[in-house]
Amino acid sequence: MSRPSEPKRRGEQRRGEELRRHVLFVAKDVFLESGFERASMDTVAARAGTSKRSLYAHFESKDRLFLAVLDLVRELYLDRLRTPDAYADEPAEAVARFCGRFLQLMVWEPQVRTCRLAIAEAERLPESSRGYYDAIVTGARDRLAAHVAEHWGTDPERAAALAEDLLVRCVLPRVFRTLLGVDQAVKEPPQDTALAADVDLDAIRRAVGEALPGPR
Repeated sequence: MSRPSEPKRRGEQRRGEELRRHVLFVAKDVFLESGFERASMDTVAARAGTSKRSLYAHFESKDRLFLAVLDLVRELYLDRLRTPDAYADEPAEAVARFCGRFLQLMVWEPQVRTCRLAIAEAERLPESSRGYYDAIVTGARDRLAAHVAEHWGTDPERAAALAEDLLVRCVLPRVFRTLLGVDQAVKEPPQDTALAADVDLDAIRRAVGEALPGPR
């Protein structure tokens, strides 16, 4: 998903959905830079080139703006993740590369910071954390499970269990280390061409081979 269009020329103004979308991208950067507590509606309005009155017309509070930003993050994430079939024709290789892409996205610095934000606000805004988890983790699991069910002929419940097991094996240890600052987050935007450099694809392939039988 692309970022908002270039800044408007003097005299031009964003309105309606275009303004709302622009504000969300700006607010996302403000929250990531400052954290929830230090981020202010004044800063968001100023950076977005709009008035606080217009900002509050779209988002009645900073909480509502934060929840909308998390919705945007989920949308952008799922658009970047795609489905296993997008990565390879051979089913097992598609699974390995999908898991690798999931890991690559999860250890990218903006995603790590967003996850930390969601954790920090989980007690106060539990719906935000649930929604974030559903999109980021459950969304990936469901896409992987659908691929496993199709190519390995497993029932949906078994496919979901296999998918979750694979994501835990391939993704969780490094993501947890990165969230805690033990491992460095990846600073460059995650590109398909950099997948082999960003993650250990051979280790992921071994985990896939151990977890899944040959396709039908």
